[in-house]
Amino acid sequence: MQKRRAEEFRQHQIRTGRENDVLILAPANTPLQYPIKGFRVTPMNKTRIPGLALQTEARPVYKVSLRVQKGRLSVLDVQFGEQVDGQNEKELSISSSSLKQLNELLSRLTYTSTVYHIKTQDLAYFSFENHEVIFPIEIRRLSVPVLFDPGKDVNSQVTVLIKAFLRYKELNVLIQSIRSHYPKIKIIVADDSLEPEKVKGENIEHYIMPPAQGWFAGRNLALSQVTTKYFLWVDDDFVFLENTNIESFVKIMEANPELDVVGGQVESNQFSFRLEYEEGSSDEGGCITRVMQTRAPLPGFDGCFFVDGVVNYFMGRTEAVRKVGFDPFLKRVAHTEFFIDALGDLLVVTCKDLKIGHQKHSSTNKYSSYRHPSKSDSNAKMTHHFFKNHLKCIKY
Repeated sequence: MQKRRAEEFRQHQIRTGRENDVLILAPANTPLQYPIKGFRVTPMNKTRIPGLALQTEARPVYKVSLRVQKGRLSVLDVQFGEQVDGQNEKELSISSSSLKQLNELLSRLTYTSTVYHIKTQDLAYFSFENHEVIFPIEIRRLSVPVLFDPGKDVNSQVTVLIKAFLRYKELNVLIQSIRSHYPKIKIIVADDSLEPEKVKGENIEHYIMPPAQGWFAGRNLALSQVTTKYFLWVDDDFVFLENTNIESFVKIMEANPELDVVGGQVESNQFSFRLEYEEGSSDEGGCITRVMQTRAPLPGFDGCFFVDGVVNYFMGRTEAVRKVGFDPFLKRVAHTEFFIDALGDLLVVTCKDLKIGHQKHSSTNKYSSYRHPSKSDSNAKMTHHFFKNHLKCIKY
């Protein structure tokens, strides 16, 4: 368990960028050396400012100054004869006839934020004679890692999620096909059918919803009950094939801890797209255009390409997808809309040869009446996007 936890924490650090928290010092092409990417502090706690130094030719007196807006500056353990003006103020200066002593004092310079906020930023202005540099100070509460123990096999790594509505015959075929490949994997069914029927089987959690609550409400319910690192989304009329392989998804995700969603293909359909977003003006809003193209290839995995959206057969990273969620306002037609909400937050790829089948069936009139919304529903949906996503146009 300790080994698994260590590996999960390593991947967490990659995902949150903590692995790249390497101090980079600006070269002294100006006389001032400073942390070019800035540094991080926790709110209201005194922290040394790393990497400050002055590199210059000999002078009778050396003097540097710093100023900030949201904190106080101070030098630790100031001794008699050390010239520091502005202790515990927003502006502080240090003077010395010795460059070595001045740099020693700079190494003890601290910053304490006076503004409590869990995520904000200050700017430090560091100057010497006619030279001035600016670097950021990130003020941020540390977040606690949320890790999922992957256990020892796919059954403890992945939960299969299904949103069911009316099509119990197809649902039972799907479940039987899953069990023929993965007898022990957990299956969660979110069901908003008008007249619910019992879904039988081992390790199946069947959640009955109020009738016709919709596609995304069911996704949210199913996802809320996942206790594994990953989930696999399948429609209730899919069917596992001989070459359907959940482990292939896991392999890609484990090798790329920054990935959030890996899409497969439904028979020959490897639907994927890019979203081109223009923010537009604050008054009019922006535009989203869906383009049927991929982006760059995923290194090391032939047939995998970065995209912004994938088909309804995909593996998701539980923690990451929960943070985006599925908008329950969208009841009937809702797929691209999830990826619009996820744009810039989830890293998505599509991969060929991760296949699942699609059952052949004819929809009933009752099912079709819910599947295909009225014009008023479509208009309400567009109004919703206009406000929620600050858009003036969506182009598919």
